[in-house]
Amino acid sequence: MPRAQPRPSGFTLIELAIVLVVIGLLLGGVLKGQELIESARARNLISQIDSVRAAVYTFQDKYRALPGDYPGELAYANLGGIAGPQVGGNGDGLVRDTPAARESLLVWVHLSHANLIAGHYQAANALPDLRGEWPRNPYGAMLQLQHDARFSASQGQAQLNLKTGNQIPARVLAEIDRKIDDGRANSGQFRFSDFDGGGGAPVDSRCYDAQTGLWKAAQNEANCGAAALF
Repeated sequence: MPRAQPRPSGFTLIELAIVLVVIGLLLGGVLKGQELIESARARNLISQIDSVRAAVYTFQDKYRALPGDYPGELAYANLGGIAGPQVGGNGDGLVRDTPAARESLLVWVHLSHANLIAGHYQAANALPDLRGEWPRNPYGAMLQLQHDARFSASQGQAQLNLKTGNQIPARVLAEIDRKIDDGRANSGQFRFSDFDGGGGAPVDSRCYDAQTGLWKAAQNEANCGAAALF
């Protein structure tokens, strides 16, 4: 009786094809999942910008002053839970830090005590240390609201703006810019900012092309940031 031939070892072409198909599906699922996460974070950031903008305008309409700049005696009289009449700005119509008051931090105290934003920010004086309590973007970096020129193509002209914080991928900022503005990092109402909300300041040349103004979405630098102008 003839001896049985040994069965060849290894994968058949069909088995290899199945493995490749499975790997492709897995990679496609991972990439699609990352895309969905980025889109969700972009929507979250847009929601944050809209919420803060609405809160600032509502505060200004109701109290005839900007949060953070609101004088302490008025904040103490009109906003529930303020620690004392010393928790306020200088009332000059600008939100900016001075030796006497850190108005960019008091912004969140005044807005929260006016019940216009979520959270309950506290301060015992006009120079609070609230670094652990600043609102944060979906990537963990701090937001900032202030009059300054720390945004692209500002030409040194200060304007009230909301920094989104950094640690945001360029692709996410490009998506946000396309949805709410002109899609360019150096024009319109949504622009690149090198504000360091934690982890290191963004570098403009890594985040957008200075000639075209377009965000470098393809390179997708992980540490970028922007400012929404008011």
